[in-house]
Amino acid sequence: MAFTKVTEQASHYRHLEQMTVQEVLTNINKEDKTVPDAVEKVIPQITKLTAAIADKMLAGGRLFYMGAGTSGRLGILDASECPPTYGVPQGLVVGLIAGGDSAIRRAVENAEDDREQGWRDLQQWNISDKDVVVGIAASGTTPYVIGALQACRANGITTGSISCNPGSPVSEHADFPVEVVVGPEFVTGSTRMKSGTAQKLVLNMISTTVMIQLGRVEDNKMVNMQLSNDKLVDRGVKMVMEQLQLTDYSAARELLLEFGSVKKAVESRK
Repeated sequence: MAFTKVTEQASHYRHLEQMTVQEVLTNINKEDKTVPDAVEKVIPQITKLTAAIADKMLAGGRLFYMGAGTSGRLGILDASECPPTYGVPQGLVVGLIAGGDSAIRRAVENAEDDREQGWRDLQQWNISDKDVVVGIAASGTTPYVIGALQACRANGITTGSISCNPGSPVSEHADFPVEVVVGPEFVTGSTRMKSGTAQKLVLNMISTTVMIQLGRVEDNKMVNMQLSNDKLVDRGVKMVMEQLQLTDYSAARELLLEFGSVKKAVESRK
């Protein structure tokens, strides 16, 4: 079957500039509502990828996300939030973007077209077969991502992918491909919209599930979160009070700050 970029097909809506503000917002929302349904359809594929990642990380491996543009930024976002949310070390989950860190804020021309650079970027991290590399590409055709996944496979490294077109080239080079087909975008070809939302949902699912498997969550609480601001300290104090059945806020706060995490503070009293 010939490969068709559904993400590049014409929007279901015409003459957007003639719509009222409310009409634009209503129609964007109408399209956005279809994204969770598209994600639900591929939960079996997400399950296989997530289980593979968890197995590798439980054995001491790392998780790498790779992408260009919006896809790369979403991977970096997910990776950067793992240490503060779950208390894991920096570098356990890594986000790489075509064009390097400067591309996080500004587009770097032609960076995504370099088929060799992705592998070079991974080598800077001493990538090995203990790790997992997930390529993120809405179109499923990004050379930076495809080249990296090809090199990973050649070196025995487990690979996954997240794309939004069926039968995409990036899926061919992934051991565990995930294809969330959300259909044409509200603004034709603007994959930062539904495709980006779908990728964000899948990344949330993957990292959250993996961190639970790694024991970084207890009950439904972020017991290993970093106490990096007043809001998080307050949240941590309330967790300690609940788990230890304390009524003295100040005493719970002192205990939490002494041990540096909810988990350690609670364990100190057991």
